[in-house]
Formats: sequence, structure tokens, C-alpha cells
Amino acid sequence: MAWNLTFLLITISFFVMIMESTDAAFQTKPWSYSHATFYGDETGRETMGGACGYGNLFASGYGLATAALSSTLYNNGFACGACFQIKCTNSKWCNPGTPYTTVTATNLCPPNWYQDSNNGGWCNPPRTHFDMAKPAFMKIAQWKAGIVPVMYRRVPCARKGGINFSFQGNGYWLLVYVMNVGGGGDISQMWVKGTKTGWISMSHNWGASYQAFAVLGGQALSFKITSYSTKETIIAYNVAPPTWSTGMTYKCSVNFR
Repeated sequence: MAWNLTFLLITISFFVMIMESTDAAFQTKPWSYSHATFYGDETGRETMGGACGYGNLFASGYGLATAALSSTLYNNGFACGACFQIKCTNSKWCNPGTPYTTVTATNLCPPNWYQDSNNGGWCNPPRTHFDMAKPAFMKIAQWKAGIVPVMYRRVPCARKGGINFSFQGNGYWLLVYVMNVGGGGDISQMWVKGTKTGWISMSHNWGASYQAFAVLGGQALSFKITSYSTKETIIAYNVAPPTWSTGMTYKCSVNFR
């Protein structure tokens, strides 16, 4: 009888773990209506950098499948890294077959209060809007259109490998840009732990960067990250060795789903 009860408890715990793991995975959201424009040329040169702080988008793995979000979607930088499927709709400029493309949020499309929200001020709140890299825009519509109505939805970010951490700062201040985030693609909280410290809460700096005012030199560094969308928290142990330095990017083996 005791063995049967133990087996039952183990079985229940196993299924609870599966449910928690499944619930933590980011789920595709419903389609919504918006508009899209593009910026830059086919090379994507003008899209490099951006308000999320990803720098060279080829080096950071995002390439030309990117978009700048209106401030309503950008959410003070907490939408950085989020993935969206976008398709052109109800326009003669849409590509045949109404194909969709998937982009990553890497930049902010700022408001332009000198222009009407329906005539040039496309990114003025409370509008949702996507200013896409030109190659991404051309996958859904002809570039001559300038602006097209679209349907969009949040989708899980399919990333290869683990999360990447790019270090900046100095001996008393560590600034970390977080890239290649899977699942929801976004993060809401972050902590760092040295081999000589406990977990130190990091504050949101801007875009996809978090900072800690602490002396962490000469220590191996681990990170704890919470997803903005799913609230799941994962831990990446010993991401950077004791000899870490600013200007370097370190990779871990864990990621969100």
C-alpha cells in the first residue's frame, strides 16, 4: 500500500512538472490589425544598432529580418527581442499569395508629432506600427507602396543555442546586453552572481540591457533571467570565466522556449 501511494505521488509530481514546463512555453498570440512601412535600403545598413542595443544585427544573429516598433508596441524596451509574424492585407501592393514574414523587434520607431497620425506620423501613440527593414518589407509587399495595412501576431522566437550576454562597463559597473533570447524573446528581470557574491538584482538600463553597480572582477559570473511574457525564470551558471572582460560576448547553453 505504501509503495502504491509513493508511486502515485511520483506520478502526480511528474505530470505537474510537465504542465509547468508546457505552460512556461510562449504561446502564439491572435492576429491583430496594424500598418507597416520600411526604412533603409536592401543592404540593411541603416537598421544596424537601434534602440534595443543589439549593435551589428548580423553579428548578433538577427540579420535583416527586423523591425522598429512604435512606442505602443516597444513598451519602454521590454519588447526588444520579441518576434512577430506580419502579412500584408487588403492592398494592391501585397505580394501574391499573402505570404507572411517573421521579424525580431530591434529598434524603436519614435513618434513624429509634427505630422498627423494618419498621414506620416505612423508611429504616434496609441498606434501600433512596424517600420521594417526593407528586405523584410519586400517579402510581404512591393516597396513602392511605402505603407501597407498588415495583420500581425506574436510568435515564439526560434533561436539556435543559448542566450548571449555582451559585456560593457567598468570595474564598478557591469552593463549587459542580452541577445538571442528564445520563447517570448523578451526579459523583465535579471540578476548576476559572482563566485564571491549572492544574487545581485540588475536594473533595466535601456532596450535589452541590464546593469549592476558592483565589483565583480576576477569572479566567474552566472545570470538569472525572467521572461517578460511567460514569467518563467531560468539560470545560466558560469556564463563568463573569472578572466571575463568588457567588450566580450559570452554564450550559455540555456534558453527559453
